[in-house]
Amino acid sequence: MIVTCAELTDLPRLTQFRSDAAAWLATLGSDQWSTDFPSDHIAQSIRAREVFVVRESAEAELAATITLDKAADPLLWTPRELQDDALYVHKLTVDRGFAGRDLGVQLLDWAGDRAARCGARWLRLDAWTSNTRLHKYYAEQGFRHVRAVLDPEVGGSGWVAQRPANLAEHGLDDQTA
Repeated sequence: MIVTCAELTDLPRLTQFRSDAAAWLATLGSDQWSTDFPSDHIAQSIRAREVFVVRESAEAELAATITLDKAADPLLWTPRELQDDALYVHKLTVDRGFAGRDLGVQLLDWAGDRAARCGARWLRLDAWTSNTRLHKYYAEQGFRHVRAVLDPEVGGSGWVAQRPANLAEHGLDDQTA
C-alpha cells in the first residue's frame, strides 16, 4: 500500500468516504459524521498538502484517507497544550472494502512517524464523544484519553486523546516527498 498526498481530483471520493462512513456508523447506532462537511474545507486542506490517501497502487482506487496538520481546535485543547509541538489527526477513514486489514493502525503509525520526523512531541486526535468503540480502538493504538469536552460548539467530537510522536515501522510505502 502506498500513501501519497491527495489531489483535488480526489475530492469527490474523499467526500464519499465521509458519507459512506456516516452510513456505516448509523448501522452501529451512531450519528457521527451525519452532518455534511464542506468540501471547500477539504479542498483547502488538499491544497495545503495536509490530506493523504492510501491505495494499493498508483492506479488503484483509494482505500483510506487521513488529514494530518497543526490545526488544534482551541475548544478542545488548553492554552498550555496549544503551545506543545503536535500534529493532529483528522478525518481518518478506511473504505469498508479494506476493513480488517489494519490500515487504520498503519495510518496512525505513519502519522506518528511523520509527526516525530517533523519534531512534534505529540500525535493528537479527537473523536465523537459518544463513540466508545472508537475510544477503545484509539486506546489500543496507544492513545491516552485527555478529556471529554461537552461544549455544543465542538459538534459532538469532544473526546480528545494523544500519544507520543515516535518513529515507527508502519509498512506503508510513503510517496509524499
